[in-house]
Amino acid sequence: MVNVPRLVIAAPSSGSGKTTVATGLMAAFSERGLAVSPHKVGPDYIDPGYHALAVSSGAAAAGSGRGTWVRPGRNLDAYMCGPGLVGPLFAHGAAGCDLAIVEGVMGLYDGASDQGELASTAQVSKLLRAPVVLVVDASSQSRSVAALVHGFASWDPEVRIGGVILNKVATDRHERLLRDALDGSGVPVLGVLRRTDQVSAPSRHLGLVPVAERHTAALEAMRELAERVRAGCDLEALLALARSAPGLDATAWEPEIEPVPVVPNGGERPVVAVAGGSAFTFSYAEHTELLTAAGADVVPFDPLRDEQLPDGTRGLVIGGGFPEVYAPELSANEPLRKAVAELAHSGAPVAAECAGLLYLARSLDGKPMCGVLAADARMSGRLTLGYREAVAIGDNALAPAGTRVRGHEFHRTVLEPGAGADPAWGVVHPERRVEGFVQGGVHASYLHTHWAATPDLARRFVGRCVT
Repeated sequence: MVNVPRLVIAAPSSGSGKTTVATGLMAAFSERGLAVSPHKVGPDYIDPGYHALAVSSGAAAAGSGRGTWVRPGRNLDAYMCGPGLVGPLFAHGAAGCDLAIVEGVMGLYDGASDQGELASTAQVSKLLRAPVVLVVDASSQSRSVAALVHGFASWDPEVRIGGVILNKVATDRHERLLRDALDGSGVPVLGVLRRTDQVSAPSRHLGLVPVAERHTAALEAMRELAERVRAGCDLEALLALARSAPGLDATAWEPEIEPVPVVPNGGERPVVAVAGGSAFTFSYAEHTELLTAAGADVVPFDPLRDEQLPDGTRGLVIGGGFPEVYAPELSANEPLRKAVAELAHSGAPVAAECAGLLYLARSLDGKPMCGVLAADARMSGRLTLGYREAVAIGDNALAPAGTRVRGHEFHRTVLEPGAGADPAWGVVHPERRVEGFVQGGVHASYLHTHWAATPDLARRFVGRCVT
């Protein structure tokens, strides 16, 4: 039974301010000395980076001894991982914490297209038995706010909306009108943030600019955000609401997979290099945990700075990010591009998702990349976004033929051609097509996957590192 106090921060729609509120609360409660576990509904990689910064900076400000301890932001995605893993993944991330804060996705009841409530914030709140705090953009309404809150609170009786935080409130008079309207709604007002209280992060074509690209500025904004949320929200009432969550019947997920025998490798754990730095910021914490559990020695490196792969590299993982922003710098690091190409041509396993796919291509926006794949990438004006269901077409370094996965795409680039002679995946939903490249030990694709749902991907990959 999991008894971690918890809140879900949701909103009627995107743009209401739930990231501002959730991140501010994480920082404010961490500054009070609480160990806060940050979570994000859905597949998004960027918000969890701000969440991790919020709890670590808050802990440092509290002088609690946790300032050097980083608890990663973790995703809870009922589409990619299945509803049955939401509770266990939450319990894994929140173990040993005093409070868990879960930031929702889109509007409270919005989920996977044509899938009902699947992957919605509402579904995750029910799976976690967690009270919901609704963040409402009140900038263009007064009395109507009561109808809006009443509608959201009554739509699904299994969703418990325990309070509302009013965002973008203009004046004292505006606040009074809003509070008067909500007075008889049965949903208490737990916070009010003024329009002048907005602390925003710069955006780009895929959302917020990741923390890794603006750490100093993000840290300063986090401190200011914590101060304003602390001043505008009733933290005691919010903590009491979180503590009212009932026990959750869930066993914490663990990366418990049979480790790969390392005898063929001389008894040493194979080194798996994982790309990081500002250009490759998209990853799920569970991937590294699974690779380690499978027997790998995971070593991070930065393709913008490091001219060679880590010593003894036997496998390479290149996740998502923004290589298009750093194409000139990535291209200029010719020694590393050659090292990656040599590793790939040797037959070593290489797993590349989205940004990794572009990095392995021949070129990106005219700039030479690693040249592992006979394909060229460029930025486009079209956003490709959504969940996908796919099947491995043939045996490869990640999966045997026929393996079914659920993942998501999130990019504004185009790759020509979009698939090789041996595609990585056959996408079966929502459309049918082939996608990606399998070439020797290389598996490269636009599809982001969550390995917690299919842990054998990690074990198979590490196994290829020692054969």
